[in-house]
Amino acid sequence: MDVEEARHIRHSSELNVGDEIEAWHNGKLFHRGTVTQTVTAVDLFWILDSRTGTRRLIDAEALVILRAADPGTAKAASQEVSQTAARATARTAAPSPHMPLFQAPSLAG
Repeated sequence: MDVEEARHIRHSSELNVGDEIEAWHNGKLFHRGTVTQTVTAVDLFWILDSRTGTRRLIDAEALVILRAADPGTAKAASQEVSQTAARATARTAAPSPHMPLFQAPSLAG
């Protein structure tokens, strides 16, 4: 198992308050922050977003969740993270009755 796969969080029950996470969608980083609360019954959790300082509700089924990388190695690992996120997205791309809580912004204009 490679380091990036070990960072992959599949369910909110794997998280604790205070954990640092990254939330990815289609190979792009959407959110990064500290877990403030979890609701494992519905696989949701909240973070304090480190970029905006706001509280965010994160849907573990709609995003690829990774434990945050050590800041010293984050830049070197960014390409591997994108590849891991893409692999995880591909594995979970099957249709699901679950409705995501957000819709990714469209770049079509």
